[in-house]
Order: sequence, then C-alpha cells, then structure tokens
Amino acid sequence: MITEFTARNFKSWKDTGRLQFAPLTGFFGANSSGKTSILQALLMLKQTVEQPSDWNEPLYFGDEEALVNLGNFNDIIHKQKLDLTLEIFVSWKLSQKLAIENIGKVDTLSFLLGISMGTLEAFRYVVGGDHFEVNPPSLLSIGGYDIVTPNWEDHAKSLFRCYGIRSTSSDVPDVFSDLEKAFENLFSRIRYLRPIREYPRRRYPWEGDHPKDVGQYGEKAISALVSGRIRRLSIDEQILSWLQRLELIDSYDVQPLSDTGGDYEWLVKQYKGGPEVPLTDVGFGVSQVLPVLILCYYAPEGSILILEQPEAHLHPKVQSELADVLIDVVKNRNVQIILESHSAHLLHRLQRRIAEEDISADQTAFYFCQISDGTSEIERLDVDEYGNIRNWPQNFFGDDLGDLVEKTKAEMQRRKVME
Repeated sequence: MITEFTARNFKSWKDTGRLQFAPLTGFFGANSSGKTSILQALLMLKQTVEQPSDWNEPLYFGDEEALVNLGNFNDIIHKQKLDLTLEIFVSWKLSQKLAIENIGKVDTLSFLLGISMGTLEAFRYVVGGDHFEVNPPSLLSIGGYDIVTPNWEDHAKSLFRCYGIRSTSSDVPDVFSDLEKAFENLFSRIRYLRPIREYPRRRYPWEGDHPKDVGQYGEKAISALVSGRIRRLSIDEQILSWLQRLELIDSYDVQPLSDTGGDYEWLVKQYKGGPEVPLTDVGFGVSQVLPVLILCYYAPEGSILILEQPEAHLHPKVQSELADVLIDVVKNRNVQIILESHSAHLLHRLQRRIAEEDISADQTAFYFCQISDGTSEIERLDVDEYGNIRNWPQNFFGDDLGDLVEKTKAEMQRRKVME
C-alpha cells in the first residue's frame, strides 16, 4: 500500500507537499486543478517499470497506447521551466518484509528521484528516517543517513531507468537488487481504470486469456469475468449483488455464442421476470459501472486501484451506493483505492459511513485541489470521527446555496411585479 507521496515541479504542481495516503484516498476539486496529474505521476512510474527490458531511459513518458501520454520532459516540467528539477517521492508498505544487513527485516520503504533536463540526477531508497532531499545523490539511506554514495559518472552506463543500477561494484550492496524488485513489485500491483469506459458491445471476444485487470478502458471486463469463472474466483455473486443493490439490473448472464467459444454475449434482465436483452439495449450507466465492479473484485488482494471518476454516467443515488462498494473492497479485500472524483454524493456517503463506523476516518484521506496562476494547490480535508469536514472549502461542489438564494430573489421580484 502506498502511504505517502510528493511531487515537485510536475506539470501544474510546484510542490504537492507530503501527501499521506490511506486505504481509501480521494482527490476532489475543479477541472484542471491538478487532481489527475497526481495519478499520472504514479502511472508514469508504473509504465516505466513495465517497459521492455531494452528500455533504459530514466522515465517512459508514454505514447498513444500507454497508460498516460505525457509527451516529453519539456511538457511535464512545471511551467516549462527547464532549469527546474523534477522530484518524486513515494513511500509504501511492503507486501513481504525485506531483510537488510545490520538492520533486520523492514516492512516499509521509500524512494525518491531527481531528474533535470530529462537526465537522471539522483535517486535514493530510504529505510526509516525522514530524508527527502535528493542531493547529493546516493543509492541507499538508512535512518536518514546515506550509507552508499557512488560516483555517478562511473556508474552512468549501468544506471537502469530511474530506480535501478546494474553494477557489480563493491560500493553497491547486495540488498540493492532486492530494493529494485520491491519497487517493481509496488508498481506491478497498480491497476488503472480511465474515466470514460468502452461503449457496450453485442459481441465480446475472449481468446482464453487471463488478463491481469479489466483494461484501462474496461475493454477486458468480459475476459476478466470469464477468466474468473474458469479459475473459480466467485466474483459473479458480488457483482450481481451490487448491481441489484444499485437497482441497475435484476440479473445477468454471460454466454458463448457458439459451442467453440470465442465470442460471448452479455445478456441482462432489467427487472424480475423481464426479457433478457443485450447490454447495448439497457442504460449506458450499466456498461460504465460494470468495469468498476469487476475490477474491484477481480484484482488480486494487495492490489492498488487507481480509479478516475468511477461515478461517471451514474444517477446520484447510484453514485452514493458506489461509495459502499469502495468501502467493502478496502475493508474486506486488502485492496487500496486511489480515486479522483467530482461526486458530492459519493463523498457525502463516505462521510455518513464514517459516522456510522462502517469505516474509520483513519482509513480515509480526502484532498481538495485548486489552481491559482497556473500552479496547483492542495489541502487535506480534516474529517473527524463523525464524518464532519472541519475545513470545508468554499464552493467545494459549486454554489448550490447561492443558486437557491438567487432563485428566491428572482421569485420574489416576479411576484412583486405581478401584484
């Protein structure tokens, strides 16, 4: 689980400050306020890790097929000021404890990097301590003290992307390869779902594969569901239960269109005793929420789900109920959820569940983002044990009260004229 994150000089962020992540972490705010950029920084590291083995640039900024397409270094550095250094810091809880000589077994790790003009200036793994600055460069810090500080010019040819080094030099400890693996393991556990999912189809191909997720557009949702059935993951029950609770459909069935398989159809009944119809013939919101539900119950335990606007195209009541899905997954599946949302209904339901003790305030971290003069700013919402937000930002979700006041004024003026 990611526990802390910082980005400096990344896109609209001069400095996010040290953001504490929780099992359920949410970013709220206006459009273009920097919410998505925080997620993109994590996805940039993920796609850098997952590039083919011959990729040796510090970061992979992406292309049209990537999780994120960020252009190049000039595009992502804050305000295109090329003299600035991009810095990213991430802390996480390890899935398995790591043994470090003279220290013992540790269950948390931190990583930070610095990149200038697209060139890796420094990176460091940190065990314990509170050590953010990346200069001077080093490989390993324990308790805040640098214990390995190599000559970067000597190691330039053996640096591996932004997080590793391929060297047999005596100044690189054996444990360093374990640190690299821990970094790769962290980002391999991230699953990402975009805000706009694939349109429903009448036919869904499945070629016998077992996808690791539902695809960034939800395009592999049916494949994941069929794969789950074959592997007896028993995810259909949870998905159907939630679809019924969300009052979207009564039942569904996924069946092959021929005896040889290949293409499948997804049939649904909108109400009890109703006809089975293709997914294309029901409300669009059903097809948009299905990948969210399938991913939540298909992803292995220990996964980190990044969800952009999971509430998209859903009725306000369903948006509220979706919050209960997220709580169930976080509490019962050991899955971390990091989401970006515009939904007041989703947040209000989360507040209610905190008050009802279905989830504790400590298990959540909510942030409000805004932008001023091209620079993003962020504030953590101070949520108490009863779900109250003590520092509710002005016009957090628009100005509903202001609209009601102006509506009342207009009504009074019109009635006055009519008298």
